[in-house]
Amino acid sequence: MTGNYENYALLKDDDPFQECYEWFWTSINLDETYPKEFLEYLQQMVDDIESGKVKTYSIEDVVKELEELVGDIIDTVDLDETLDE
Repeated sequence: MTGNYENYALLKDDDPFQECYEWFWTSINLDETYPKEFLEYLQQMVDDIESGKVKTYSIEDVVKELEELVGDIIDTVDLDETLDE
């Protein structure tokens, strides 16, 4: 703030600069801060994926393969009958 904040005070005793300052430091405590080890673990995962050390699969391929594996089973099961039992 530039110091031109008198018109922003709600009450005569309000100090908008001080309120802004206090809310800033309060809000820092409200943010989630992840531990350094966790962030390093995530960075290592990204590095492994980008280098090809870890193979990844697209969700479309996974869903397609699951449908192929269980498609026949789902076709033979009557879900309404199973739920009633």
